Amino acid sequence: MEEFWLQPLYLLIPSLIFSLFLTWFIGLLPVFIIRYLISSRPLSKFWSIFFVSVFWFFNIVLFELLGSHSRGHPALLLVGLVSYYIYRTDKGPKIDTSCSFISMFLWLRYLHKKRIVFLSIAAVALSSALLMVVASLFGGFINAFEQSAVKTMGDIVLEPPIKFSKYEELIRRLEQRSIVQSASAKLSTEGLLHLGKGDVRGVEIWGVSNLDSRFSKAERVSGNEYPVPNERSAFGFVGIGVVAEPNENTDEYDFDAVREIIGQDAVLTTGAVVKGQDEDGTAEVRRKTIKFTIADVVFTGVYHLDKGLVYLPIEELQKILYPGQNEGVAGQIQIKLKDGTDSEAALAQVRGVWESFAAEQLGWEQYLISRTAIVTAKQMQSEYVAEFRKQMGILLLIFGVVSLSAVLLIFCIFYMIVETKQKDIAIIKSCGATNGSVALIFIGFGVCVGVIGSAAGMVLADIVTRNINVIEGWIRIIFGLKLWKSSVYMFSSIPNEVDWSSAMLIALSAIIAATVGSLIPAIIAVRTRPVNVLRYE
Repeated sequence: MEEFWLQPLYLLIPSLIFSLFLTWFIGLLPVFIIRYLISSRPLSKFWSIFFVSVFWFFNIVLFELLGSHSRGHPALLLVGLVSYYIYRTDKGPKIDTSCSFISMFLWLRYLHKKRIVFLSIAAVALSSALLMVVASLFGGFINAFEQSAVKTMGDIVLEPPIKFSKYEELIRRLEQRSIVQSASAKLSTEGLLHLGKGDVRGVEIWGVSNLDSRFSKAERVSGNEYPVPNERSAFGFVGIGVVAEPNENTDEYDFDAVREIIGQDAVLTTGAVVKGQDEDGTAEVRRKTIKFTIADVVFTGVYHLDKGLVYLPIEELQKILYPGQNEGVAGQIQIKLKDGTDSEAALAQVRGVWESFAAEQLGWEQYLISRTAIVTAKQMQSEYVAEFRKQMGILLLIFGVVSLSAVLLIFCIFYMIVETKQKDIAIIKSCGATNGSVALIFIGFGVCVGVIGSAAGMVLADIVTRNINVIEGWIRIIFGLKLWKSSVYMFSSIPNEVDWSSAMLIALSAIIAATVGSLIPAIIAVRTRPVNVLRYE
């Protein structure tokens, strides 16, 4: 809810208006249908309470699926009270249902005879599909960006201001908690990777405490089990981008060439701060080397991880960076929570474990303990995600304004129908149809166009989004144009999951837009005078 009110003003006002309209439109539409179209008299107290309860529960489920973060849903409670009043009262609009079958007949007739109506349906379908695809792809990119942090660092990251020892005890305490699935320690530094004569590249070295289970077989090029360590050299993993470059045209790696690197020896060069041998004991940085065997090549699909990371057992890296240190040293603890655990609520438990551990085992003062950063992986990316969502909102706003051409097209087509079907309107009115019934014919027709168009748009958006990588491949083959480059967009493939919450909002907006486009033609139809039209018939 706080994120809603923190939006820029140019997005807050439209969002507020749309939210109010969405809440009351969805909440009261079935109420009016039941009370004034299906039933011609007030409902009993039992049935009123029954329908209010059913639709109140349905609305809560629907709004939760749409992404609502409201706790008590006070707006829906107010809608429920208004719904109960409408069910029970005998006051309200008297809707003439005598022309309902005539309205449906005319809708089908116009669809059959006026083929140009399909142009308006196509406009609604294409406009809504465009917005749905953009929202899904942009939202998928943001979700993939957030999940990459979770995949790399776990759900919660604990990082003290200085390196600390006895991390094994901290991990043991954390894993005793019912919410924690696993925890691992990380020690990192920068270095140079030497793969052969003249083949040297800068990398970031991660020493982790559970390297054998860090990556799944699907994320390893060979898929082999982690080998048993030996005394000759350590085993480690390297990112696929460290040892290979993707093809410029296809943006794909040559996995056969990459597999030949597995099992080769490599050397890492880094630096360690050691105490000098002179009288004052001045610390100095000395060059250190680590020999290891490449046990496997990691392909996570996240470019900035695969491009520059080398993974080693934390014990091997500790020997180089902190020689003579008997107890394990770590700079960060990465915590994976069990499925279904709320990471925000888990922060308090993790902080409690850390505070007791730091005070009892490390003997730290409170000011040092309080400076420890304990955040979720998503919180670490929150600033980037906020900017991404802002850009997505601006992009959808621009495409939404462009899509208003569909409203103008519906207006033009419906205006033409009203002008050419004056005789039909005059006959209906001369038979006793009220102005409201005549207006409802064209407004209802506009709603039908919006419903059919938005439904077709959802199908089209689903097909395009789920096959976006195939479409991108066709464009690359036919036109020689690579639209998605993993080195720029960070991920090896385009996210292709449909954002159904955004799709439903866009579909509802398309229906509303089609209805708005039919309002003026409906008003013109209401003002038609039968005597002037039928005078010479």
